[in-house]
Amino acid sequence: MESPFKADAVKGKVTLITGGGSGIGFEISTQFGKHGASIAIMGRRKQVLDSAVSELRSLGIQAVGFVGDVRKQEDAKRVVESTFQHFGRLDILVNAAAGNFLASAEDLSPNGFRTVMDIDAVGTFTMCYEVLKYLKKGGPGRGSSGGGTILNISATLHYTAAWYQVHVSAAKAAVDATMRNLALEWGTDYDIRVNGIAPGPIGDTPGMSKLAPTEINSKARDYMPLYKLGDKWDIAMAALYLTSDAGKFINGTVIVVDGGLWLSRPRHLPKEAVKQLSRSVEKRSRDAPVGVPSSKL
Repeated sequence: MESPFKADAVKGKVTLITGGGSGIGFEISTQFGKHGASIAIMGRRKQVLDSAVSELRSLGIQAVGFVGDVRKQEDAKRVVESTFQHFGRLDILVNAAAGNFLASAEDLSPNGFRTVMDIDAVGTFTMCYEVLKYLKKGGPGRGSSGGGTILNISATLHYTAAWYQVHVSAAKAAVDATMRNLALEWGTDYDIRVNGIAPGPIGDTPGMSKLAPTEINSKARDYMPLYKLGDKWDIAMAALYLTSDAGKFINGTVIVVDGGLWLSRPRHLPKEAVKQLSRSVEKRSRDAPVGVPSSKL
């Protein structure tokens, strides 16, 4: 689809994207690059990074990749500093790196729980911590006119509860809480905006291949009336909105991009049945005798 944003929406901005070599992260990398940003992507697999950088450069996008694990502070520090050294500034951090898999709570080991918490929650904070120096107003490579932006890719799982996702639900709840606290502290002290996006099910992504593999005969559409797959493009457009000047007054907010899926509830009665039931109840109410309380005086 054609972007509704101007081609220079984030022109001149340097964006570091964790998990930017595949899935939603790569689409954000691509769209930010198409809209004028220079791109640094961070990931654990060199082959994936090299392929992503090559594709971005083929589109005329200034891009570089750095191998690193968000769970390791020394990696986070090295990648952030390398990005600054390469481009001379840093304006936007997108935390898109995440871990996920299906597991019932009783079959999920504490180590498995910890792994997802380390990638999603601790990794997100670690990247924010290391990037602060470069994003704050008056920091290296930027003037005193304003600070940078942080965007976290979250989820809606923890808004209610989710089957076989206790680890990710806990991790994303922590990500959202971190986002709000940083938005308050760093927004006040350093003019840094911190927001999030909570995607719904997005087609053609590693997440969907893990959570809804072809082996599963899902009945989700039967009991979730708003269920449908979104596109990676949808998330990238929301990311552009939040990090461009269009979102300059948005701070401490998570935008849900799921077509309303998290609001879904089963339809217990068809519309016509509701109408008939309503008429019946109203008639019974009108016909019922009105009791007059007797006085004790």
